[in-house]
Amino acid sequence: MKIDTRIHFEVSERKILLRLFDTVFVILALFLLDSFVDFQYIDVSLDNVWWIVILGLYVNVIGTIFEMYNLQVASNQFQVVRSILLTASTTVLFYLLTPFLTPFLPSNRLQIIYFFVAIFSGLLIWRVFYQAFLASHRFEKKAVLICDKEEIVELVGDLQAADPHYRVIGYIDTGKSESYVFNYGGVDAVQTENLVQFIQEQTVSELVIAGAKADIITVPLYNELLRLLEFGFPIKEYTQVYETLTQRIPIHYLDRDFYRYFPFSRSNQNKLYLIFVRAVEIILAIAGLLAGCVILPLILLGNLLGNRGPLFYKQIRVGKFGKPFKIYKFRTMVKNAEAGSAVFATSNDVRVTTFGKFLRKTRLDEIPQFINILIGDMGFIGPRPERPEFVQELSEIMPFYETRHIIKPGLTGWAQVNYSYGQSFEDSLIKLQYDLYYIKHRSIFLDLNIVIKTFSTILFYRGQ
Repeated sequence: MKIDTRIHFEVSERKILLRLFDTVFVILALFLLDSFVDFQYIDVSLDNVWWIVILGLYVNVIGTIFEMYNLQVASNQFQVVRSILLTASTTVLFYLLTPFLTPFLPSNRLQIIYFFVAIFSGLLIWRVFYQAFLASHRFEKKAVLICDKEEIVELVGDLQAADPHYRVIGYIDTGKSESYVFNYGGVDAVQTENLVQFIQEQTVSELVIAGAKADIITVPLYNELLRLLEFGFPIKEYTQVYETLTQRIPIHYLDRDFYRYFPFSRSNQNKLYLIFVRAVEIILAIAGLLAGCVILPLILLGNLLGNRGPLFYKQIRVGKFGKPFKIYKFRTMVKNAEAGSAVFATSNDVRVTTFGKFLRKTRLDEIPQFINILIGDMGFIGPRPERPEFVQELSEIMPFYETRHIIKPGLTGWAQVNYSYGQSFEDSLIKLQYDLYYIKHRSIFLDLNIVIKTFSTILFYRGQ
């Protein structure tokens, strides 16, 4: 059997590729610029390695904030040009304003323009090449699912929505009913005896088994899978692929053997990690409260003009191990907004005041929660704390919902930076998947990723 040897970049590989060549093309652009104009601000040579490393670091960090490494953005022409413009402008600004790490400010302002043009053109040329060749269908990954045909729409939709270059082209039905053959959006039904031939003809990259029960694999299918395995063909479990592509835990698809999917991160019990995180939280909470005091007069004025009534708002939320605590926020809704029962906030909620909309969009309404972090009720990063009424309802209909309470709730978190404000139980299910992913993979690296993505959320005005 001939295995497909075409190039396909995994999600992590594509992100590394984007980061690496963003830096390479910017350095190359600066080097070439010096050949055509009198560019003196930074000389690309071994003598200035430190300045070049700092520039590469700035491009990568600021590019992350402006979503340069979001694969959906990277594949969209308009969005990536916007991100490049913002990244180039901000990188130049920060590079010029940190002369203790970078060259001294140039006396000739034309040098600054040259510097910006080099960074912008380097990023633009590389990203145009990426979209034309590396993000094309020639590098897509083709897969075949082994699943019940009744689940094909949901299973395929979840995977292909997460990665535009992942394409399910066929499936083997494991259902009991043989009454009809179901073909969905280019996903063909494949017979067990034709599986190997289909894989060879369609240059399939991997086989994905989507079934929580072992008895879905018949003896003939088992023999075909064994044959493929002996040839070194990749065979994966659906939950593994789903988690890799979406960076969420597929709790809606787990069975009684759920414990196999929750080898929670050691960081949750690592004393050194927890002490370090707590120290950083205290520093950030103090800094956040001091910054809040600086802008408090403006918030008071805004509250007086467009949010008449009390400035602060207190509410009971559920914390670590289900312990209730009082959360503090700047009030964004009209007084007595929940005179009846508790309800989810929605987009364009009529209860939100004019100034309250601004506070929510910019996340300034959450500044008082630094008090909760300082007290220890909340962490800086973690699942969003919910109200007891919602927790009770959600726990009854969602498996593993209480699991999110094994760590402190957070001011920001993996769910908050990857998904919009929860407006329904369906939204809460998706956010729970993100929360469990964070708990499972919790680490310093993931924490830094969340902090950077939080800046994106604020800068792109994505608050509720």
